[in-house]
Amino acid sequence: MTSTVFITGATSGFGEATARRFADAGWKLVLTGRRKERLDALCAELSAKTEVHGLVLDVRDRKAMEQAIATLPAGFDKLRGLVNNAGLALGVDAAQNCSLDDWETMVDTNIKGLMFTTRLLLPRLIAHGRGASILNVGSVAGNYPYPGSNVYGGTKAFVGQFSLSLRCDLRGTGVRVSNIEPGLCESEFSLVRHGGDQAKYDATYAGAEPIQPQDIAETIFWILNQPAHININSLELMPVRQDFAGLSIDRSNNG
Repeated sequence: MTSTVFITGATSGFGEATARRFADAGWKLVLTGRRKERLDALCAELSAKTEVHGLVLDVRDRKAMEQAIATLPAGFDKLRGLVNNAGLALGVDAAQNCSLDDWETMVDTNIKGLMFTTRLLLPRLIAHGRGASILNVGSVAGNYPYPGSNVYGGTKAFVGQFSLSLRCDLRGTGVRVSNIEPGLCESEFSLVRHGGDQAKYDATYAGAEPIQPQDIAETIFWILNQPAHININSLELMPVRQDFAGLSIDRSNNG
């Protein structure tokens, strides 16, 4: 039987690349995204390779998620995989200068959206049993703080701890849980974070040889296709040119 994977945030970046990778392997796809034109175009393209069902919605909208998942059509309702990819960062300002609206959006998307999707799909993944997988997209920001990471880093720390806790709760079901934690990756993510400022986007990646969405997609595909008795608990990836920031010291005598 053909396997089915549910991917959130499929209209750009990691989500789009992951959808393409699984389509190439013949998996059936359930794809979510907020931007209808993009999602429709992607679904139309990938339908030449596999069966695709698109859901135009925002993972922050619990009612919409409940309705969409409850009414998944036959042929898409038995899931082997969930890729919780939808997420974002907004701004790089110090906490004292940040927008509360931006903080709330990050919490609602990166935490609550992931919670809604996971909880609503757990019965279907448990019904599949052995070999089913939940793949959560975290970040090195959940492990290593840096200036301006504040709430974004906090949301990704939640993803890491939630993933570990899910593993405990799902013991005996055969369902696996993994948290992938990328470092610097080149995608629309940074354009959103910088409010559409192309110059800041370009500066972020200049000379860094960042990870590409296709690299993440290949890694996700590898994790979900490990033998059923293996669980990849967490996997951290960085570009070779990126390393762990040193602990900073304020020498201004102002602190």
